[in-house]
Formats: sequence, structure tokens, C-alpha cells
Amino acid sequence: MTGPALALIELASIARGHRVADAMVKRAPVAFLRCEPVSPGKFLVLVDGDVASVDEAFRAGLEIAGDATLDKLFLPQAHAQLAAALRGEARAGAAETVDALGVVETTTVAATILAADAAAKAAVVRVIEMQLARGLGGKAYFVVTGALAEVEAAVEAGVGVIAATTLLATEIIAAPHADFVSRLR
Repeated sequence: MTGPALALIELASIARGHRVADAMVKRAPVAFLRCEPVSPGKFLVLVDGDVASVDEAFRAGLEIAGDATLDKLFLPQAHAQLAAALRGEARAGAAETVDALGVVETTTVAATILAADAAAKAAVVRVIEMQLARGLGGKAYFVVTGALAEVEAAVEAGVGVIAATTLLATEIIAAPHADFVSRLR
């Protein structure tokens, strides 16, 4: 990420999503992390940059999004681990021993990003995977690794910051098999 702030607008309309994305980058100097349609017919606009620019772009996007907004998120101080996870670059190494895994699955992308941010800030864990809506029927999830107690604390913190209606499931896997860990994206 180029800046400390993130903003996401998750829309029910692909057409409106295009207009929102255009309005956001016209309003302030932000960079797209995601700007794409996802199933089932949703559109994601995820940007980063300095706090003031992201806030300004976010407000402009919400004005245009109107009632097509499904969920939204503004994180003025996103945890540094989110950048690699959002780019799909944060996976467990082949030689890495993983003590425990924690998985949080939500109904919206915004809920997953918010929960992952809280999890990373609350405990000594690594966010090693984050999947956002594509091929998931609009759902999203993230995976953290670390010592079992830290993973439990991270999952609890992540769940604690999102609405109960957006939480689908959580799982904690103690001592996962290395073959399974190597399969995580």
C-alpha cells in the first residue's frame, strides 16, 4: 500500500460501481487496490493512500453510491499486514511451521477487512490469506497463523468488531498438517 489508509465501497450494482470508482480517483490522489465486479453481481472499489485523500475519495464515492451501497469501510490506520494479504502475497512459507490457524468467514468484504485489521492489531499473528468475494458468492474470509493462544485472541478480536449479521463462521485449527498449510493461497 502506498499510504496508511484504506477505504472500501461494496456495491450491489456493477454499473454504479464504475461511476463510484471514477468519482473517487477524480476527487483525490488515491490508488486502486481493487476495482472490479465480483459474484454475485457486486462491485468492489478498494483504495489506499494518505488519510486525508482516502477520506475525501471515500466521501465522494459514498455520495455517488447512494442506495447501491451494500457495505463500506474506512480504515485511517490500517495494519501493515493487510497490504500483502490484499495483494495475495501473504502466505505461509513452505518451510514454516504453523502452530495454529484461525479462519474468519463473513458475508461482506468490508467485514472481512475490518476483522482482519482488528485481528492483526490485537495479537501476535500473521495474516497469511485473504479472499474477497471473487468465486465465493460474495462472501469473504481471512486466515491468520501464530501460537494457539494468539490465534484465539486474534479471532475473538476480529469477530468483536463486526456486526453479528455479517459473521458466517470461525474455525481454529491447532497444529495443522504441513501439507494442508502449503495449500493455502
